[in-house]
Amino acid sequence: MKKSLLALAVLTTLSGTALAAGNKAGDFLIRGGLTNVNPDDQDATIYAGANLNNTVNLGAGAITASVEDDTQLGLNFVYFIDSNWAVELLAATPFNHDITVNTGAGSVNLGETKHLPPTLMALYYFDTNSNFKPYVGAGINYTIFFDDKFNSALQGANSPAIVSISDGTTTTPVGAPLDANDLDLDSSWGLSAQIGADYHIDDHWSVNASVRYIDIDTEATFTAVGGAVPGKVSVDVDPIVVSLMVGYTF
Repeated sequence: MKKSLLALAVLTTLSGTALAAGNKAGDFLIRGGLTNVNPDDQDATIYAGANLNNTVNLGAGAITASVEDDTQLGLNFVYFIDSNWAVELLAATPFNHDITVNTGAGSVNLGETKHLPPTLMALYYFDTNSNFKPYVGAGINYTIFFDDKFNSALQGANSPAIVSISDGTTTTPVGAPLDANDLDLDSSWGLSAQIGADYHIDDHWSVNASVRYIDIDTEATFTAVGGAVPGKVSVDVDPIVVSLMVGYTF
């Protein structure tokens, strides 16, 4: 976040030497650069058992899960309807996220997943009579999760033992290895909003910084104890997505 705000400040300073370049109806802008996806840092409780309403205890209370951040090559494709309105598609190389489990006594790597977050947005550019072009945007996101897999240390007979499971009123001892398998994360639809700015170096080249919020909610399902116990965790990923890019206008 600090990097993106600094970039926007730099673009604002550069606007003082503006040549009033900008986009017009029919222009097509391609951007490429670094995009960081930083998920919400709130932990989500993992549930298991026949009714999927029991918390899981590995020795220090109920376990929870969270998703870590990742940076990849981001791509934007922007089509200008006129000098103010544009349509943008956000694309990227697949993001790879570690899934971390908080056992109560510490954190361990549960596994990992990859995702693609294509996002279609309407942008509104403000008139500045300068090369600095700030904008706001809103749109819709569809996130696809794939290549979901558990950390091998949590699989098999030598994985950590489940001490007990609890429905809040009754605690049932288990004493069997976790042996987690069959991890699967659901795809997600959600809304997105962003602020950003382009600084036009000339009629073709520009630099860009943007910050967006994406509503990504997924449910991860799995099996434990050699497939005998189903489990799930509902995660509000809800990341802040920061991009620093270079653009070329056709």
